[in-house]
Amino acid sequence: MGRFVNPDNSAFQVALNSKIYIDKTGLIACMNDVLDSTDGYICNSRPRRFGKSYAANMLAAYYSKGAESEKMFSDLEIGQSEDFKKHLNKYDVIHFDVQWFITENNISEIVNTIQNNIVEELKKEYPDILDPDVTGLPDAMSIINQETGNRFIVIIDEWDVLIRDEAQNQNIQEAYIGLLRRMFKGIEPTKYMALAFLTGILPIKKLKT
Repeated sequence: MGRFVNPDNSAFQVALNSKIYIDKTGLIACMNDVLDSTDGYICNSRPRRFGKSYAANMLAAYYSKGAESEKMFSDLEIGQSEDFKKHLNKYDVIHFDVQWFITENNISEIVNTIQNNIVEELKKEYPDILDPDVTGLPDAMSIINQETGNRFIVIIDEWDVLIRDEAQNQNIQEAYIGLLRRMFKGIEPTKYMALAFLTGILPIKKLKT
């Protein structure tokens, strides 16, 4: 298990430990219905405090190969689903919060920082497949898929923080949008992407980017 690649289920366990817990695992059944389809690219844009990070942690706990979550989910709504075990902890999951990566010192290199951290974990996960010179996250996922057939679930929390906070920084905006395009758009991502789930607070608008 890693920090960003195939995380454990501890973040979702915190929610389960709360005095008030609302079972929202029905969302997992909805995600299972769109896995490996053109509908499996989801942007969940809602106001703050509406449980977006909670949902992201829940999905990571359910799908991640780095977790053992059968006991955690078996008594919840998803545990009664016919395909409960079919997808349980079966996927390479990449889960990260863009806000977490941002510091005053690295903002100009934030896109490279995100990629470098995640790719380094993928190299540890697949040491015989990824060469040292692989630096791009989309390239790494594509190579792993080509060699193993494994498909990824990518969960990005606060995906829009750079769009909001760096609106006047064209270089960062272009680099970040470029990364998202390479990860999710075109023929190659359809080979390695099983599901994409992005959370943010911005309403969807048609902009140049």
